Amino acid sequence: MNVSVLILTLNEEANLRECIASVRWSDDVLVLDSFSGDRTLEVARELDVRVHQRKFDDYASQRNFGLHELQYRHPWVLMLDADERVPLDLQEEIAVVTRDAPAGVAMFLVRRRDHLWGRWIRRSSGYPTWFGRLVRVGKVVVARAINEEYHAEGEVRHLHHHLDHFPFNKGFSEWIAKHDRYSTMEARLRVHALEPRPAARVLLAGDPIERRRGLKAWLYRIPGRPLIVFFGLYFWRGGMLEGRAGLTFSLLRAWYEFMIDCKSRELQEAMAGRRP
Repeated sequence: MNVSVLILTLNEEANLRECIASVRWSDDVLVLDSFSGDRTLEVARELDVRVHQRKFDDYASQRNFGLHELQYRHPWVLMLDADERVPLDLQEEIAVVTRDAPAGVAMFLVRRRDHLWGRWIRRSSGYPTWFGRLVRVGKVVVARAINEEYHAEGEVRHLHHHLDHFPFNKGFSEWIAKHDRYSTMEARLRVHALEPRPAARVLLAGDPIERRRGLKAWLYRIPGRPLIVFFGLYFWRGGMLEGRAGLTFSLLRAWYEFMIDCKSRELQEAMAGRRP
């Protein structure tokens, strides 16, 4: 298969082995590590994949470094996080689309299935969300420090099959710690790089990524947004039908949004010279 694989890691000893096992169909797997303190590098070397290290600054810079500064054997790169897996049906689809794609196609978008307690939490996770993951080398630039945006020099297409995502593989404490960092990064973006108010028509855009971006920008301007997120996921999207997993994930998502609001207010107060 003419596809290389790039896996971003930071302390992913618990996830990396299974992630690499799911992409053994590629003869060019590269781990871009952010100086892990656990056995991530040992696992990677045991499994005979290439390893490169770069100090982490933000997600866009890390992905751009991986896409534009590293060398690959193949013209296509599949970007993965260590807690993601490539099932057989997606593998087969990737083989077909990269073989047959016209030269003008620069990127394929893929959806994820988020899992908690052994089940796909389709409703409470806000499915479907599209991610730019399969890219032609040299044709895609990543923007935004967190919850990245992908800009392709060419046509963008969609894959039918899914990545499997296991965000709680390292436990709830690690998920909370990670989203504590994410909320800090999001708050800084909101306070220091405020985006203009989006036009209402973006909510009806045909591109699902543009539509989601517009909805998110509008939600950030609405009071009580964390509660709106909870009720949207749990009641409107049907998370209540997913039992304890649906309730848990809906509450965690609302908590994450609440932390963004708290930290944004804290930064604004600090910039104004007032204590929170």
